Amino acid sequence: MDNEQLSEIFKSEYSNLIAVLCNYYGLADLQLAEDIVSETFLRATKAWSHKGIPNFPKAWLRKVAQNLLYEHYRRKKIYTEKIIPQLDAGNGQTNPIEITDKIIEDSQLQMLFVLCDPKLNNESQLCIALRILCGFSIDEIAKALLSNRETITKRIYRAKKAIKERNRIETNLAADQYVSRLDNVLRVIYLLFNEGYYSSVNEESIRHEICWEALRLSLFLSRQKIFPKPKIYALIALMCFHASRLDARTFGEHGDLLYHEQDKGKWDKDLIQKGRKYLKRSAAGNEVTKYHLEAAIAYWHTEETKEKWNSILALYDQLLAIAYSPIIAMNRTYAMAKANSVDEAIQEAHKLELKENHHYFCLLAELYRMKNNTDMEMDCLHKAMAFANKKNEKELIQDRLEKARG
Repeated sequence: MDNEQLSEIFKSEYSNLIAVLCNYYGLADLQLAEDIVSETFLRATKAWSHKGIPNFPKAWLRKVAQNLLYEHYRRKKIYTEKIIPQLDAGNGQTNPIEITDKIIEDSQLQMLFVLCDPKLNNESQLCIALRILCGFSIDEIAKALLSNRETITKRIYRAKKAIKERNRIETNLAADQYVSRLDNVLRVIYLLFNEGYYSSVNEESIRHEICWEALRLSLFLSRQKIFPKPKIYALIALMCFHASRLDARTFGEHGDLLYHEQDKGKWDKDLIQKGRKYLKRSAAGNEVTKYHLEAAIAYWHTEETKEKWNSILALYDQLLAIAYSPIIAMNRTYAMAKANSVDEAIQEAHKLELKENHHYFCLLAELYRMKNNTDMEMDCLHKAMAFANKKNEKELIQDRLEKARG
């Protein structure tokens, strides 16, 4: 059995099954939905280890999840004594559910907005949405939010407790509630794409299926009439520009090439063109969001003009002014090196509080390489090696160390 394929199937179906089960039976049974999905995956692992992965694994999982849910209600006599009367009094959905792609899409989007309830604080919204709807592990959420396992576990626990005990999460949202929650939903999709673009925990750095899922959700939102479009278009443009370089980033089995090492002939010109189209559409209105600025930065990375790096540096300055992040500040230093001077960039980089981040030391190493300071380059690479967790990252750093040694 292909464990990697199995992991990807479980990853993609986890959120689908949770969303559908909660959509039908309510958020009060969130833990039940998680238990059923876990049991489904356990049965699949046992069955498939002998027979292999079936031709239609998702259909297999959906059927087993349905059956487990029915078994649960029959065993506890809740289905007939409590659930049926509630459903009869509500939307009358008493017929057995059939989990289809359309139902999954509708349920996922509804759940995304329901979980982004302002009664939960922003970080709890993000954590529970990334866990339940995107299938992120605790480690993945911690990396995405620059936090740690303990903090994320507590936030998820508190969010689940609030949902279960207070049962105050509204599931039938009005149009204005959908609109007011849009920013947090876009942030969840943004983090989802980032995890696909550079996985924080998966050995394979690029996870194409996550990138395409984030893009699909954004395109779906852009087709809904109730939402203001510019910021959605900006996010789509950003994802298109980044996704256009996915194939060019890959080298060898797990290799990951830096921007200046990529073969530009491998960039997807259709996606770049689509990115330009959505970036142009995003210019309607007066609001400039972080997605507009990041999309513009990504756009300039696809260009080869004299003003390229000055434009990127100016955009980073605007971005830091409205949404400061040490990661954005770190990326800005490379643009500074290209636009102004390497010395200035190194000076700025040393001000950053990212002393346990291997990407930070890799960037410093690159800046020292640009300055032909091999000793400092190697010193930074050694520090980066100490903080890298994934095998392929360590291999890449080792490769750069060997190149630095000559």
